Amino acid sequence: MSATKSQEASSPASPFRYDVFLSFKGPDTSNSFIDHLFAALNHAGFHTFRDADLLEVRDYDPEKVIRESRMSIIVLSNNYARSAWCLEELVMILKLRTFGHIVVPIFYYVNRSEVRKQIGSFEEAFMIHEERIEFETDELVKEKLKDMLRKWRAALKEVANLAGMVIPNQADG
Repeated sequence: MSATKSQEASSPASPFRYDVFLSFKGPDTSNSFIDHLFAALNHAGFHTFRDADLLEVRDYDPEKVIRESRMSIIVLSNNYARSAWCLEELVMILKLRTFGHIVVPIFYYVNRSEVRKQIGSFEEAFMIHEERIEFETDELVKEKLKDMLRKWRAALKEVANLAGMVIPNQADG
């Protein structure tokens, strides 16, 4: 059955090239959780995309890859919101949700309410993003950046309200 899933995802008749798109902040999760998750998904027959091998290049179109994936797993970690790249991916993923794209959040050592309310490390990340806006002199660019922040905040609230998995910090357990 797992071979069938992978063949379905990559068959010419299917609009899907991948079964799963992984969205994550590398330094928080790669070489540990993401590597294990990626290996487990592939072992189970799910053709999975992660950009870990493309981090220096970033020459792919993330929106196209997300559209070509049946589902997305978003691993929300302490530094996820510091990455404009991750937040833009999140917005793209949630847009496709309205067309049936399956979205599964994993709260990796963060509490769902931290994401929803944007407190703790998420609050700190937005303070950094807001500081960058303050130094912008072009008013049109400044407004565009403010709009991006609003979209990012709304996307984090939305994803925090989805059914998903919580991986608690060892200190929380």
